Amino acid sequence: MKVTGLNIHPLKSGRAIPQTVVMVNVDGLAGDRRFMVVEPDGRFITQRELQALAQVEAAHIDGGVRLKMNGNELSVRFDPDRRLDVRVWSSDVDAALADDAANDVLSGWFGRPVKLVHMDQQAERFVGAEWAGVAAPVGFADGFPILVTTTGSLADLNRTLVEKGQEPVGMERFRTNILIDCNDPWEEDWWESLEIAGIAFDLVKPCARCIMTTQDQLTGERVGGNPIQGLGEKRMSADRRVAGVLFGWNAVPRGEGTVKLGDEATVIRRRSERWPMKMRNAN
Repeated sequence: MKVTGLNIHPLKSGRAIPQTVVMVNVDGLAGDRRFMVVEPDGRFITQRELQALAQVEAAHIDGGVRLKMNGNELSVRFDPDRRLDVRVWSSDVDAALADDAANDVLSGWFGRPVKLVHMDQQAERFVGAEWAGVAAPVGFADGFPILVTTTGSLADLNRTLVEKGQEPVGMERFRTNILIDCNDPWEEDWWESLEIAGIAFDLVKPCARCIMTTQDQLTGERVGGNPIQGLGEKRMSADRRVAGVLFGWNAVPRGEGTVKLGDEATVIRRRSERWPMKMRNAN
């Protein structure tokens, strides 16, 4: 098996930026989900409620980020002494806050009051101790540092969608970090740990999928095939700890280094039992 896709999402819920080589840190891929749009009170915002975030392309610059949306461009640098307490699900983070002028521009882009924050070197967030053994450091990702998916699972999902008279979807709908070329669909359910470029990645929790998978990742529109309906055929979790339909696995890196496209991915530890599913249409 080989790595056939690498992506970072500098802005949480913004566009994916494909990479040919990435630096893996203990808190995820370098540059992934380090910036976030929030409500004025600090609550995080995603494409779930603000679909236009899909139209924003973000790139790191010295001391901040450059944002582009519909021909508009904004460069933001952060003062480390200007802070805002923000909340991502159940996590509270002391994040760097953009200046008022930048926040006003973004509010104009989206037609509602918002603020931009940065997970800088002063900010800390730890999650997932009950799944990872110890709490894992992470940026503004929903739950874990890295998301791993496979080509075979997407192919199987698309077969189901076509059978249901729907359009196939691309992997961009699932906002993966590391894509593995594996012909066997859902084989990743058996993987407890992978090694890529000498780095171990523990696959600690399956990823429950939401309405964002139904949205075009260039426009934010809810168009085309509906992965939620397709996944409901074979990928409805039977374990209450992770409810809903599942696609991909959340992973925690156990080291640091560089991963590039074409690197071999080797399973170094397998599970004794597969994650239980409610199989409505088993093969």
